[in-house]
Amino acid sequence: MSCNSCSTGKDGQPKGCKNNGTCGTDSCNKLTVFDWLSNMSLPDGETHFNAVEVRFKNGRKQYFLNTENLTLSIGDVVATQAKSGHDIGMVTLTGELVRIQMKRKNIDIDDRENVLKIYRKATQRDIDIWKDAREREDPMKVKARQFAIDLKLHMKISDIEFQGDASKATFYYTAEDRVDFRELIKLFAREFKTRIEMKQVGFRQEAARLGGIGSCGRELCCSTWLTDFRSVSTSAARYQQLSLNPLKLAGQCGKLKCCLNYELDAYLDALKEFPKTEVKLYTEKGVGACQKIDIFKGVLWYAYEGEWMNWHKLTAAQANVIIDLNKKKQKVASLEEFAVELLEETKVAFENVVGQDSLTRFDSPKTSRKRNNKNSNNRKRKPQNNAKKS
Repeated sequence: MSCNSCSTGKDGQPKGCKNNGTCGTDSCNKLTVFDWLSNMSLPDGETHFNAVEVRFKNGRKQYFLNTENLTLSIGDVVATQAKSGHDIGMVTLTGELVRIQMKRKNIDIDDRENVLKIYRKATQRDIDIWKDAREREDPMKVKARQFAIDLKLHMKISDIEFQGDASKATFYYTAEDRVDFRELIKLFAREFKTRIEMKQVGFRQEAARLGGIGSCGRELCCSTWLTDFRSVSTSAARYQQLSLNPLKLAGQCGKLKCCLNYELDAYLDALKEFPKTEVKLYTEKGVGACQKIDIFKGVLWYAYEGEWMNWHKLTAAQANVIIDLNKKKQKVASLEEFAVELLEETKVAFENVVGQDSLTRFDSPKTSRKRNNKNSNNRKRKPQNNAKKS
């Protein structure tokens, strides 16, 4: 199994696109797993775990039993059991890490309905049939979308995946509501001459299957390593002091970016030392309301009610002291007596002694022009005086 850039050799092994470990078309490195136990041997008396992880198109993975005791390694193309017929996939993980992955995903190795078996290593005939089926997917997707538009169905067909033996095609689609696609399946079966299966996926799963480049400039996390999609709320952006701009917070899937949850716990721990922004500070001079906080520097800015242009900078500890006094029905004189301690002395790092930052340093002085004009006038007048003398 390989992308168009890699191609496949005669023995079924991917040749490799030689792109420094990553695929140029982003189909060979989706959800890759590093086998950090590959160079370690099993203890004496321990048997090798007889299940392997196999990846299919666009990161779809399943676990299969190696009942034939085949010598399999990462990258081998195998023919696996399907509900009807067989499928073609590539081995992505073997050994004890497969046991850990199955335990993490709550997959029982004795569940014969979900954990199928591997038939054999794929032959060249198997690979040719699978390759021809893959080449049919893009033209089919164009026609399938047109059929859905003609029937005025509110759905989007995002991807098509053929089974390895080309006996079945799975259509992945997204939709906001339930869709009655019974008439659509009849059109597909009549046009494409194969068994049809419709599978609805979420918007995040669609982005994970198709892949892409995020706003950070890297490949999408959901298509490279992220497998569990946790819910993301706007409160995560509020805690991190981010502007609630949907265009900046939304990812390729149209939902809130998953990376908003990555540093959320660190922000929540830091905010435990800060007072709540809606709590006001009562002083003899007036009531102070929080205008802004800086989590990294640990400071807050307060302004008196009615004097919103004048902000006073306080640390989180100083604000907590004032709040504790207010709870005891005591008031401080003003915010200024706390804010004075935060005055920072700015030190000049360099001194301009040669005028390098002057805007007019390249302009020629005007006095030199006047002198040149006077000299030229004197030169013109001298011949006239000589003529009078003669």
